[in-house]
Amino acid sequence: MNKLWQFQCFQITRRSSHVERKADIKRNINKVLIANRGEIACRVMRTAKKLGIQTVAVYSDADKHAMHVEMADKAYHIGPSPTALSYLNAEKILEVAKRSKSQAIHPGYGFLSENVEFCERCANEGVIFVGPPTSAIRDMGIKSTSKAIMANAGVPIVKGYHGEGQSFDRLLSEAKRIGFPLMIKAVRGGGGKGMRIAMTEAEFETQLESAKRESLKSFGDDNMLLEQYITDPRHVEVQVFADMHGNAVHLFERDCSVQRRHQKIIEEAPAPGLSEETRRSLGEAAVRAAKAVGYVGAGTVEFILHRQTHEFHFMEMNTRLQVEHPITEMITGTDLVEWQLRIASGEPLPFTQEEILRKGHAVECRIYAEEPRAGFLPRAGTLHRLTQPVAEENVRIETGVRQGQEVSVHYDPMIAKLVVWGQDRNEALAKTRRKLSEYQVAGLETNVNFLLRLSGANAFVSGDVHTAFIPQHEAELFPESDLELTEEKAVQAALGYIIKSQLESSPNDTWKGISVTPTSWRSNYQLQKKINLKFGEKDVRVAVKFEAAPNSYSVSVNDGQWLSAEAFLTSQNGLRLITKVNDKTSNVGFLTYDREIHVYDENGQTVLHLPVPKYESKVGAGDSLSSDSASSPTPGVLEKILVTAGDKVVKSQPLFVVIAMKMEYVVRSPRDGVISTVADLKQGDAVGKGAVVVSLQEELSQ
Repeated sequence: MNKLWQFQCFQITRRSSHVERKADIKRNINKVLIANRGEIACRVMRTAKKLGIQTVAVYSDADKHAMHVEMADKAYHIGPSPTALSYLNAEKILEVAKRSKSQAIHPGYGFLSENVEFCERCANEGVIFVGPPTSAIRDMGIKSTSKAIMANAGVPIVKGYHGEGQSFDRLLSEAKRIGFPLMIKAVRGGGGKGMRIAMTEAEFETQLESAKRESLKSFGDDNMLLEQYITDPRHVEVQVFADMHGNAVHLFERDCSVQRRHQKIIEEAPAPGLSEETRRSLGEAAVRAAKAVGYVGAGTVEFILHRQTHEFHFMEMNTRLQVEHPITEMITGTDLVEWQLRIASGEPLPFTQEEILRKGHAVECRIYAEEPRAGFLPRAGTLHRLTQPVAEENVRIETGVRQGQEVSVHYDPMIAKLVVWGQDRNEALAKTRRKLSEYQVAGLETNVNFLLRLSGANAFVSGDVHTAFIPQHEAELFPESDLELTEEKAVQAALGYIIKSQLESSPNDTWKGISVTPTSWRSNYQLQKKINLKFGEKDVRVAVKFEAAPNSYSVSVNDGQWLSAEAFLTSQNGLRLITKVNDKTSNVGFLTYDREIHVYDENGQTVLHLPVPKYESKVGAGDSLSSDSASSPTPGVLEKILVTAGDKVVKSQPLFVVIAMKMEYVVRSPRDGVISTVADLKQGDAVGKGAVVVSLQEELSQ
């Protein structure tokens, strides 16, 4: 435990004598049900166990072998995999709370955490909801109401329309009044769901309809609000806490500006480049916001902040714990879940505002199963290999999955959160990059390589962050060099594969008629092997000669010059490959899975493939990438088919909609034409990645 944590843990146990106690409110919690899954369920359980509180898990069909199920003292099955039938089934969860004799329910984030009706039902059933009162959830969950409350509390708000009139004509009229570009947001939204940007009036109707569909699916409500879209702002949020005794404090701010698909990908605390005056103003505004709604528990007040002037406007309040709460814990030395449980029990806040200290800098990276070069499309499937960095002082790995488990199409594709603390921002970023390079994943593509480039990008390191950072720095974040294979990587892949094959071979295995086991090597034979690999669509040929037993070679890539090489495999901290090519020595992570060869170094992961033999080759739905069809870009659930056979369509016209990992994907026509066939599918049917849903033919001439 570091000194910061030791200091703050001592503080929290002593209780501040300066905290006002208005009434003797005490509610015993000795058993808590966590109405969530994945890493947040595991996170809550760790703190509950530390406090001596028993834990109860709930799980769906897809999660019967999940980590949070195994961690809990008791676990109850609550339904099929779809969230509407399991984690959003309030009645079933309350039934489990009563059966398990749980005094409290911790909702985590997402799912039922900001559901007014669920909060009310908990109160009616005599179950403690570890969160704010119903009135605060209601007022802050309806964005139009929250804007009015904030304005009255003296919290600056952005220009927009938050009215009840929801006809298309009314919304279009208000959009014209506000002006474009325009943000369209679900009134009950959150987490980037039901949010779209209309850059021009011509885009407004299409973007509005898409936002409404996604909002209805996620929140059961398709009412929208409109806001002026401030170009390239910063997204800064403030962690607040309030108790039942009228006390409220903030725990400083976090910067969550760098996003994809309107969702956060990397967060840091404190926000870089702000003056102490601005930090103080943000914190004070957030506390006013919390007090204005009679808040209790953990909440986050989110602000839009202008990049140049640092002027800020209230955006929304999330009435729950945030995904990125660990970075606040790291800079303040607190356990915010402990605060939640103590405040829900009726205890006062442990500190006054003056007693809350800030030290150092913290960064959180969200590790997702997704394909960054394909628009950050989420991926589902099995984590055949998963090696994560080892947690150490000032490094936390928050996760809810293990090697061999599934990333399900039904849930968020986050694998883990890497949380790092440093004495200053430069140290925190350097440590973040080092820890990211220790990830080894096979079976699903992840965003680890992307996060490595992002955390080392010049503008990011300098603190010039904003919501358009990724598209603005696309060339640096998606360099063409990533599509080229270096000679060194080809040599490492080939030598690692050969050595691993040797170690796994039997005495009867031969290479060119000669046993390949090291004890059988004979100096009067020239052993040579050619390894054919693929890197993307490119063929790579590596010729390898044994020069001396058992670790010296000559290698040639794509018939180039011969290089001298040495190579060893070790099993220290996972499988490591040590190579010396000419005069350069490298120590890299190495693994093979199926017909894949993975090499991991400070720049992330490089994957090469052993070609599939012709007799094993099969053509499936995933191979259909021509302009004569439209396929699902990801495993998911079919939400809507927008065309029928015989329809004339134009290029980019929406054809069907797929929902995957809580995201809506509108698949568009690759060209002008006529719909020839539509797959025999209906709403709610599962579709695989590459599954052909719509086929086209050339438009018939008249």
